[in-house]
Amino acid sequence: MPLRLSPKVLLIDPVRMLPSLLLPLVGVLFVGGFSPRSYIWAALGVVGTVVFAVIRWATFTYELVGDRLETKRALISRSVRTIPLERIRGVDVSTPPMHRLLGLAVLKIDTGASGGDEEAGLDGVTLSEAERLKTVLLRRTAPAQPAPAGPVVPAQAVAGRTEREIVRVPKRWLLYGPLSGAYLLTPFAFAGGAIGLAFQWGDDLGVGRDVAWHAGEWLWERPYLLLAVAVLLVLLMPVLGGVMYAVFNWDFVLKRRDGYLVAERGLVNRRSVSLESERVRGYEIVDGLAERWAGVVRAWAIVTGLGDSRTRGQLLPDVPRPVAYAVTGEAVGPYDAALRAHPPVARNRRLFRAIFPWAVLALLSAMAAVATGITLGWIVAVVALLLAGAGIPLGLDRYASLGHGYDGARLSVRSGSLRRSQAVIERRAVVGWRLRQTWFQRRAGVLTLIAGVGAGTGGYEAIDVSEAQGVAFPAEVTPEWLTPFLGGAEDS
Repeated sequence: MPLRLSPKVLLIDPVRMLPSLLLPLVGVLFVGGFSPRSYIWAALGVVGTVVFAVIRWATFTYELVGDRLETKRALISRSVRTIPLERIRGVDVSTPPMHRLLGLAVLKIDTGASGGDEEAGLDGVTLSEAERLKTVLLRRTAPAQPAPAGPVVPAQAVAGRTEREIVRVPKRWLLYGPLSGAYLLTPFAFAGGAIGLAFQWGDDLGVGRDVAWHAGEWLWERPYLLLAVAVLLVLLMPVLGGVMYAVFNWDFVLKRRDGYLVAERGLVNRRSVSLESERVRGYEIVDGLAERWAGVVRAWAIVTGLGDSRTRGQLLPDVPRPVAYAVTGEAVGPYDAALRAHPPVARNRRLFRAIFPWAVLALLSAMAAVATGITLGWIVAVVALLLAGAGIPLGLDRYASLGHGYDGARLSVRSGSLRRSQAVIERRAVVGWRLRQTWFQRRAGVLTLIAGVGAGTGGYEAIDVSEAQGVAFPAEVTPEWLTPFLGGAEDS
């Protein structure tokens, strides 16, 4: 029987449309001089919005028919979208603020297609209906899960489901948030958004381009004010960044439920993402310089057919490194082998890239300063020399971060410094190998080995391995693919 969204969603849709209607409504009132007629036109615009929301609600239905989900919209033309249950890779349930007040939820269905246009969504179902649909849509015959090592939270039956909590991130660990760097630009994003809104609404509010230009000239003549604003924004970076991080990752919980990994997080918008365990092929552990200094990392799952994996695949926010290794080992599987070092020439290449560009800039700036006598050239030369000196530890750290390994069940590759990433991938996930060698790598006798994986980014690189490692590593991980060729080469 076809079902409709909750009628309570009619209280949300008009409010959600107000931002796009605000400018036209304000324009109507200004043009009409705030006369009674202008108020009537503005009221008609609001009424039209409500009528449009009612029509959208009345013409949309969804229905579970056998082994598929059908969504229909019928007004002048009829649109039917059919999603086979076997194609569903995950279900995302979120509760934005207004939905939470009304007891509603947004249910998004990930079918593994690229792009949000091919994913289905039900915006405005009740919480109980969202849980029912989530259980039905994710219902499959899940294989028995191996018993995890170490103490775990006892399993509990929840409405016929088996659920076990793997980890709950303590509130105090939210203080690590600003170290990730992604949230540090929050004050600048707010400032840029405010400037953009001022330019967008300026004409309607009587603030034209001339006024903005004069304001800019006034600030330019008072550089101390610009410096004070810049310093204020920098000081606000850890504060606002930490607040935004806490809002998105509040009460982060990772649990296992009926063959699925379920991650729940969020303060304002509570979000629950389910990842089918059988489709998880590994994980990626990421840290930056500040995070390494504090000993914390983040983790994402490498999942086949998962759209928006950078958001939906999150296994852990910033947590201490030992905790991340324990959780990923229990949730996905441990990696039990040391990473192998890359040849010394890879270190030379890292140092060259980190030092040479700045050294060249310093030399050119000094030559320009000598030729023209401009002091600015010497300033640029000194700054470039300092950056070249800083490139030495950076290059050494980049080399120390390189590595690859195999423990008999999973392979791992690691690279990066400012953003260091270590991917751990199950052997069964490897679908091919690719060797890539630039002209400079050829001269240095190294190459980049790429493990093709039908999950995550599609390929994971071991950068600047020796040519011998580039042949031996694939033969070790997938000997059944390469041994016949290597054997034939030896026989000849």
